[in-house]
Amino acid sequence: MSHSLNLKQTVIDKYAQIAQKSSKQNQASCCSPAVKTCCEHENSDYSMLNDDYSQLAGSGYVPEADLNLGCGLPTQYAGIKPGDTVVDLGSGAGNDVFVARSIVTENGKVIGIDMTPEMIDKARTNNKKLGYENIEFRLAEIEKLPLDDNSTDVVISNCVLNLVPDKYEAFAEIYRILKKGAHFCISDIVTNGPLTERMQRSAELFAGCVSGALQEEEYLAIIKKIGFKNVQVKTKQKIALPESMVQNYLNEDDLTYLKHNHIGIFSITVVGYKA
Repeated sequence: MSHSLNLKQTVIDKYAQIAQKSSKQNQASCCSPAVKTCCEHENSDYSMLNDDYSQLAGSGYVPEADLNLGCGLPTQYAGIKPGDTVVDLGSGAGNDVFVARSIVTENGKVIGIDMTPEMIDKARTNNKKLGYENIEFRLAEIEKLPLDDNSTDVVISNCVLNLVPDKYEAFAEIYRILKKGAHFCISDIVTNGPLTERMQRSAELFAGCVSGALQEEEYLAIIKKIGFKNVQVKTKQKIALPESMVQNYLNEDDLTYLKHNHIGIFSITVVGYKA
């Protein structure tokens, strides 16, 4: 199995496990958003930074759909309007989809894309309870979106593009499905320097959004190379690696390298517009 396929299968397996747990169980696996770090629990490797959706009054927030896997609040900066067609990449149990639906109202449409069957099942179950008819959840990979060209007003994503080995292809697909003048708003993980080769190739760290992290400069360069204009970083926050991840996956050489080179891992929320 190729490295990319191995990484994808690791992500699917890990997120399938998370999907089978309750929202309360997953919430116990991450830390308070206020401290911007993570706890010593089973899923802490996969939920390093989760912003507090409950602060968004009237947002359509559904606690059962929040698996505490995000690293930002993309809907807060996405400029979504009533009647828009919104696509959420890596939609999980539907958290950001339901928030977006409250903004587009019944006149718009929200489509969630995820490559983990268990997440799609969980999201559809959540939506069935809510009864929204203008929401869809589709099983697909981000590099091969089952959507027409120029069909989308806003693309959102929350701590997922890191899980895609070919980020150029992912952003090319985002560009393809957006209408002319439309935009994306994505929260994701970046670094301010290169990670070690061992860290980059660790499938477990990749599933935790760490080894898939590009340097911020490289990440933004890909977006601009695709053709997006007016690219702006709306928020940026430093992430503290959980102790469990440090002990399990990083050796002394890794830690020395990170410290000596002052390399940090950050959550950013970035927007860009299709020309």
